[in-house]
Amino acid sequence: MIKIVGFSGSLRPTSYSRQALHLAGQKAEALGAAVTLLDLRDLDLPFCDGTDELDQHPGVIKLRQSVEAADGLILVTPEYHGAVSGVLKNALDLLSFEHLSGKVTGAISVLGGQANSNALNQLRLITRWVHAWMIPEQVAIGQAWNAFDDEERLKDEKLDQRLTQFVENLVRAAGTLSQRA
Repeated sequence: MIKIVGFSGSLRPTSYSRQALHLAGQKAEALGAAVTLLDLRDLDLPFCDGTDELDQHPGVIKLRQSVEAADGLILVTPEYHGAVSGVLKNALDLLSFEHLSGKVTGAISVLGGQANSNALNQLRLITRWVHAWMIPEQVAIGQAWNAFDDEERLKDEKLDQRLTQFVENLVRAAGTLSQRA
């Protein structure tokens, strides 16, 4: 069974990024993947300062173990000032090559304004640097305040189809690479 771990770079209690993550997780489960969604608020991660002391932090341990056990990752970021959120960047900084190398990764960004690729491109650079495999598909959800209905589904059918295709390709790629490992 393919194992997918996802986390969002938003700490806001009513987060559109987390809604997008949950929706992607449901789609992955519908394909037969075992999905674990981590809430970075619950992990209470410290700021990455490059010291070995962080290795003993319970949230860091859980994050690292979850990522190591995964075949694929779903990373969701709100886009702040044209960039990846500091929360997501910090979580990724607490991981290293040993946790991320060879992991199939997919990226979703959520924006208050028009959809663009700034944060998604940054995630591509970050994951490539640690030797993870970013799938070609990506999803940008613009005008997030109007993108979801009352049941936390995407209102735009084409955007929902794009998210479905994104998840299908992530699960397929994770399955292919995990069989070769």
